[in-house]
Amino acid sequence: MAHERIPNVLSIAGSDPSGGAGIQADLKAFSALGAYGMCALTALTAQNTTGVRDVSGVDPAFLRAQIEAVFDDVRVDAVKIGMVGSATSVTVVAECLERYRPAVVVVDPVMVAKSGDRLIDDAAVAALRDRLLPLATLITPNLPETAVLLGDDEAPATTDAMEEAGMRLLALGVRAALVKGGHLDGDAVTDLLCDSGGTRGYGSARVATANTHGTGCTLSSAIAALAPASASMAEAVDAARRYLMMALGAADRLSVGHGCGPVHHFADAWANDPARRWLNT
Repeated sequence: MAHERIPNVLSIAGSDPSGGAGIQADLKAFSALGAYGMCALTALTAQNTTGVRDVSGVDPAFLRAQIEAVFDDVRVDAVKIGMVGSATSVTVVAECLERYRPAVVVVDPVMVAKSGDRLIDDAAVAALRDRLLPLATLITPNLPETAVLLGDDEAPATTDAMEEAGMRLLALGVRAALVKGGHLDGDAVTDLLCDSGGTRGYGSARVATANTHGTGCTLSSAIAALAPASASMAEAVDAARRYLMMALGAADRLSVGHGCGPVHHFADAWANDPARRWLNT
């Protein structure tokens, strides 16, 4: 019997040395969901669960070399793009996507860390809007990121405003926009998937945990991992949200740092104590 093809998924993003966000979160989510993960670094950060201390961008020429090295050798089924710190690096990423044309491109427009630290400058925002959005299969902004991309002073404050913003994002050239409503008040969280066919809402109870570091990275990378085998983007989004809810629900089982801790990417896989399994063999 032929083996089911394992998807190869490339993350183009920054690094989080504390392991909760960035490419570290992406690779964990890819692995947890049965995809083979690869990465091209856009930036190095000095950060932990309490905040970002410093950011050092990767030379754009070396970023290009990383991406080309992967595509020239490996079948890439999906690409997830996270923090791309400079306008020049955004242009490099866009040029590589135009050259290699991967089937699935999920853009998580990382602009501000969970701690509130700014991770991307205005020129990079403009380049992301003009160069990357038209190449994206899906973009996954939270409400503040949605406002920045649209040039609005205020973030959407209602689901109706979220839907209007999602349709405006489509007008920028992206094929689908998942506008995430986690910044709205209430015991429930509603995300809206907007595409040419209209709008679909996804609702879930808000998970009671302070450990939410890397949730955006995790959701977008989960969508990228699941999209190659999904019948539709809507199906991939639904499955990825359920995975994230599981990881959030188990986040308090981890003891990582003194600030906003990470989600538990491998909660279900570790349920049977894998370390003990191997130590006892």
